[in-house]
Amino acid sequence: MLKKSNRFIKLLKPFKNIYFLILIVYIVWMVIFDANSWLIHSDLNDEIEVLNSKIEFYNGEIEKDKKEINSLNSIEGIEKYAREHHKMKKENEVVYIIEDGDSIKLKKNE
Repeated sequence: MLKKSNRFIKLLKPFKNIYFLILIVYIVWMVIFDANSWLIHSDLNDEIEVLNSKIEFYNGEIEKDKKEINSLNSIEGIEKYAREHHKMKKENEVVYIIEDGDSIKLKKNE
């Protein structure tokens, strides 16, 4: 029994030092309660990662749009775009649109 109490006293010995207590309080304050705490920094770092992934996505979209704009500089490019996106056709021309059964179901649900 005496050995256990001696161990307990040895474990509490650092807590008698005022500098050690101040250090512990300071660390807890900086990690949890401070305006620039570790918790806030981790949330901000997660948000930065999300924003960086959005930047990469939008940069890729910008590149696609630039390529499409360059293809629209010619008459053939404009005609191709009109046929693909607006289902336009030339005079005296018949255009057949083939749809899957799944796409018809989706249109009915909308």
